[in-house]
Amino acid sequence: MGSRTRLDMGIILEKATELVDRNGLDQLSLNMLAQELNIKSPSLYNHFQGLEGLKQQLAIYGTEQLYAHLLPAAIGSKGDEAIHGLSRAYIDFARIHPGLYEATNRIPDHSDEKLQHVQEEVVKLVMQVLHSYHLEDEMAIHIVRGLRSILHGFASLIRTGGFQMPVDLDKSIPIVIDIFIEGIHSRVQQEEY
Repeated sequence: MGSRTRLDMGIILEKATELVDRNGLDQLSLNMLAQELNIKSPSLYNHFQGLEGLKQQLAIYGTEQLYAHLLPAAIGSKGDEAIHGLSRAYIDFARIHPGLYEATNRIPDHSDEKLQHVQEEVVKLVMQVLHSYHLEDEMAIHIVRGLRSILHGFASLIRTGGFQMPVDLDKSIPIVIDIFIEGIHSRVQQEEY
């Protein structure tokens, strides 16, 4: 090994992100990461507990990065426009960082307080976008779940090559989101009566 890299969690997570985006989350190993960082793998244990600890840190980091990617899409827009912006940003993030996106959904420890906090921040951001529809809190949560399900479905199928028909996928996504938004408007009208 050549010169050693001064390690901090940021450097480790950036290199781990490169690896999982290139090779997939299941291919990640401490030995591979150590080689990329030009260190011996036991040095990684100073920062987290084994491979599961690394994956936990990637889940937190990935969710923070997803939030940072969604935030600009939510600022300065509201309602239908904001939902479309968030949707594009979500799919874009999953395309740019397929392995990191996968890490945000395959979490070793769901009870981790830091993870819960960053997940709540993402939900709050989407709830703020939905605020202009004047939905009851419970209904807004149902809609957040529905939107996430649609976007996660698209992101997962894109990653695994599940869309093979020769129709432009970038046209499909906004059409499906338009249909989803029509459902929100229909629900809002029902609640007004």
